[in-house]
Amino acid sequence: MDSLEFFLVIAQYFREALPLRLILLLIACQRAGGRIPLTQEEMATILDVSRTKTSEALHTVMSHGIVFKVRRGVYQFNPPYSYRVAEFIPGTEMTGEFVKVEQHGTISQIRSDTSLPDLVRFPSLDHMRQAIAELRAERARERAARRVSRTKRTGEGTAQ
Repeated sequence: MDSLEFFLVIAQYFREALPLRLILLLIACQRAGGRIPLTQEEMATILDVSRTKTSEALHTVMSHGIVFKVRRGVYQFNPPYSYRVAEFIPGTEMTGEFVKVEQHGTISQIRSDTSLPDLVRFPSLDHMRQAIAELRAERARERAARRVSRTKRTGEGTAQ
């Protein structure tokens, strides 16, 4: 899986703006190795929403194994979804010094951590694709029900 496929699936799944905005913030703030040094309060401030709404959106994102909490104020992107391999060391732009973290090592470390849920250890977007299909089917049923209701109302109105 590549991150472009990830963007497509999250754009389809997260119909509400906040979880999607939160994922984009997390992508933008990740360090080499996928670590995200942000507290929920900082996320809320940057996104200009309440901490409660941020917490709810973060739990939604985490429930899909996209990111997980390492400790207070530090989250980790699941490497198949987004992974920053390297970053420049601040103040060394002229010499080009950077930190590089191999994705394979991070994936191995995550997979060996049995305290993490399987969705984090062995990520797949299949469950989100299935949820998208279910959401679309539900919306189609709702549209059909509205059409039937309108037809009945229209039919009753002309029968008088």
